[in-house]
Amino acid sequence: MLELRNPDAPAVPGEATAWKRKDLLDTDTLSEAELHLIMETAEAMREVRARPVGKVATLRGFTVITLFYEQSTRTRASFEVAAKALGADVVNLTASGSSVEKGETLIDTVRTLEAIGADLVVMRHPKSGAPYLAARNTAAGIINGGDGTHAHPTQALLDLFTMRRHVGDLAGKKVAIVGDILHSRVARSNLWTLLASGADVTLCGPATLLPKTLAASAGEGARCTVTTRMEDAIEGADIVMALRMQKERQDRGLIPSLREYIASYQVNSRRLALAKPGALVMHPGPMNEGIEIAPEVAHGLDSVIEEQVANGVAVRMAILYLMATGRHA
Repeated sequence: MLELRNPDAPAVPGEATAWKRKDLLDTDTLSEAELHLIMETAEAMREVRARPVGKVATLRGFTVITLFYEQSTRTRASFEVAAKALGADVVNLTASGSSVEKGETLIDTVRTLEAIGADLVVMRHPKSGAPYLAARNTAAGIINGGDGTHAHPTQALLDLFTMRRHVGDLAGKKVAIVGDILHSRVARSNLWTLLASGADVTLCGPATLLPKTLAASAGEGARCTVTTRMEDAIEGADIVMALRMQKERQDRGLIPSLREYIASYQVNSRRLALAKPGALVMHPGPMNEGIEIAPEVAHGLDSVIEEQVANGVAVRMAILYLMATGRHA
């Protein structure tokens, strides 16, 4: 278990870690050892958060900048709380009101942030791949806080952390992810961490909201199936994750109506009865209660949705710690 410093002790750059990556852009390239290191470190951070003060000074002197080109509540606030809990200086930037509105490019922006002393930049962008471009053009560490429909690695890592705390070893466990898989960066990043953990993953949704190549891209022999039948997805599941039904998809004609979606794909108590007794209920948020998930399920005894949010701080503390200290190892 990682030993954290006394809150009053100065941070020591170069403190030994096994983390070697400059950036965290997705989960598909993380090794089993790296996933284990993040989970172990997050457990230590969770213990820190449980203390009366709940803060350490490990990253005193480090600067973390959040750069969000899209609106966010959970991810942005979680990273800010996490960085401050580690003693880092935090600067929050949005595209609105910044030089972006004057025509500044993404490359110019990240180079400017590096010049003013950014050690780590947490970035959310509506264009898939934007964090990769940023990472290639700055010495600062880039953390992908969500890019288009591509990836959301820290959400997947906090989901994995929550699952492991309740289920333990995920090898052989069935995880059903239900909803708009096609446009979900959360589903994609979760798929890689779950397969790396040995879980059996079932992706379920209307045919118009299922990517045709995602299961194949997981690789030959990967324990991933895709189905449009809700009952097949949930039956015998250890974990059921509902994804937000993005209402704008209705306007594009990808589903006949929200009423029909609810009738066929809502995670409700009747369908949840097909899962294993005590199956975890999860949702990355924000929820549309009464659409993709019934209120009695969202707030039921088996729901860990609020715990996911709380665990997000510990996991993001772990990521910031590993990346900041790894940069000076």
